[in-house]
Amino acid sequence: MFPSFPERKGSTMSGQPRRWIVAACATVAVAAVGATATTPASAQSASASDTGQIQPVESNIAGKPWVTYTASTGRKTASLAADSDETTAWKATGRTNQWLGLDLGGAYDNLRKVRVVFPTPKATYRYVVEASANGAAWTTIADHSHNATAGPGEDQFTRPGIRFLRVKITGASAGAEIGISEFKIYNYLRPDLVAGADISYADQDDNQDHLTYYVDDPATATDVLTSARNAGMRYVRLRVFNTPRDEKTGNYLNPAYQGPDRTLDVAKQVKNLGMGLGIDLHYSDSWADPSKQAKPAEWASLPFDQLVTAVHDYTRDYIERLVAQGTVPDKVAVGNELIKGFLWGSERAEPWFTDPADWCYDCYFNHDPTFVSKPGGGIDWDDWKSTDPARRAAYEASWDRFTTLQAAGIRAVHEVAAANHVHIGIETHVIIDNGQFERTQEFWNQFLRRLGAKGQNIDVMGFSYYSEWHGTPDVFESELQTLAAQHPGYKIDIAETAHPSAFTDPIPNSPYPVSVQGQADALLRVFQMVNDLPDNRGLGALVWEPAHFQSMVNWGTSAWPLIQWNASIKVYGVVPPSAPTSVKVKPGDGRLAVTFRPPLAGDPAQLTYQVSVDGGMTWRTPTISTQSDGALAATLQNLCNGVRYTVSIRAVSPTGGPGAAASAGVVVLNAPPPGV
Repeated sequence: MFPSFPERKGSTMSGQPRRWIVAACATVAVAAVGATATTPASAQSASASDTGQIQPVESNIAGKPWVTYTASTGRKTASLAADSDETTAWKATGRTNQWLGLDLGGAYDNLRKVRVVFPTPKATYRYVVEASANGAAWTTIADHSHNATAGPGEDQFTRPGIRFLRVKITGASAGAEIGISEFKIYNYLRPDLVAGADISYADQDDNQDHLTYYVDDPATATDVLTSARNAGMRYVRLRVFNTPRDEKTGNYLNPAYQGPDRTLDVAKQVKNLGMGLGIDLHYSDSWADPSKQAKPAEWASLPFDQLVTAVHDYTRDYIERLVAQGTVPDKVAVGNELIKGFLWGSERAEPWFTDPADWCYDCYFNHDPTFVSKPGGGIDWDDWKSTDPARRAAYEASWDRFTTLQAAGIRAVHEVAAANHVHIGIETHVIIDNGQFERTQEFWNQFLRRLGAKGQNIDVMGFSYYSEWHGTPDVFESELQTLAAQHPGYKIDIAETAHPSAFTDPIPNSPYPVSVQGQADALLRVFQMVNDLPDNRGLGALVWEPAHFQSMVNWGTSAWPLIQWNASIKVYGVVPPSAPTSVKVKPGDGRLAVTFRPPLAGDPAQLTYQVSVDGGMTWRTPTISTQSDGALAATLQNLCNGVRYTVSIRAVSPTGGPGAAASAGVVVLNAPPPGV
């Protein structure tokens, strides 16, 4: 259940609301409309064409395996207060000054609700819940020190940067066992979580197949990128092949879809829609993934030092072209799914596919010795654990070549960013094969150490997650957290994920069925796992080609070229809205006029808005009008002249709750001169 976010900050004490004393002229009244509670729905209907429900994402952080527990007494039972079993409990050995504490392993910015269940159901417990960023300075977020009601306690709060929490039991009725059965702390998706997709096929959709997409109403059908943006998507990744070829025949594509030139045009579309832009450089003429990393044909015969130069110059020139046309990428991946390296050469003998039944047995590169005639950037995992000196040397040499090539591409991105005074994040994208976590740990240990020795670094550790190949969600989440803890300072990104809605058998390792509901729930679980990483390290999650691979398309109601999205596309609306834009404030006599524009992503018709005049301590829901230029407006009345007001505005979605706030600055109202 999504919490009801109170408009006034505070908690409930002993069943009575805290009193709020404000000056009469400080009351925010808009068109005589009083404050109303913001209560996001617990679920919304997925679509008229489907009975699925898109549930808000609520996660009990207290139960995560990386959380640690302590207590005033009875420490051996402390973890029983977070085992999701109300029949077990932390049991204190005294009756006074007893407390239970949790270390969440890192700070969280969007914890919103706490629930405490006690071991004696009919007893009355008096207690306070406190939060801290550092374990030294504590703030009360729920005060039940005068509680007179039996049963669990539940409170909503808003306070970023929480790492430590504790419950202090200040008293209990006679016969009550002192302890806690369950202490739950709920995390919600952050407004800055990047929820997006790789939609590189947008060019073909628009210009080859002339497809249009809609969610509920065919009359609203539009191109795939606009439709995805309207559904709440905020970020699009585009892959780039050097000189695109058909993987099977080797024929060069005409038009060169997903090549450098055409991707420039799609990048303009993405940026014009106000979405974030990611660039995924494959350094190949066709698909590059863990099973194949063929060099571009133009580079296939280059000596290694010239290959390094080619990677640098190609990367620098292409990123410079993106920047020059006004489409600065938010993030660049220097290669795709690099667990076995890239730009494979003589270190990986052909054929890479040996069974004639293999998909790529007949691919253009698989039997062409040109592609492996010179050294490349393949990682020699066969010799990883060898004790033979020659084989060990081969392993080390393969790492040196791989990181030399990587450093060349990364350096090129840094050079362009520095020359143009812009920030461009850099991602290294790998996989964690099911049961091969140790190999991925070795990858990051080797890669980051060697890259640093070459004077380069990255911003984001990226991962693909497909349960059929990468394991159950719970195991994968634990592996992500372990890697994040081992390598602090980097953001963590799910660079690719997907789950089918139809046309296949159940997916191995997935608890979710093959259905529209199963698809939505599986994707929300991925959003949740990256959002739940400590210290807000989770950058976001991208669905891979949602209109094509394990697609989010309702083929039962679609009539080519008019395509209806599955109801599961509405998972993007569960992420809290981004901040309103173009916010302006005009002071008047006891009033403020606020104008703004909606967040860039999502359906504005689904949003309401809240305004604060005290720096976000309290929020009110105004009446919104639309101006002739399309801007939205509200008038805040009954304010005090001569008082400083810190004005902010935020959007609220039905399932995502309150979003990021946009500040309108500090305004001082001055009374007009006499006679004016």
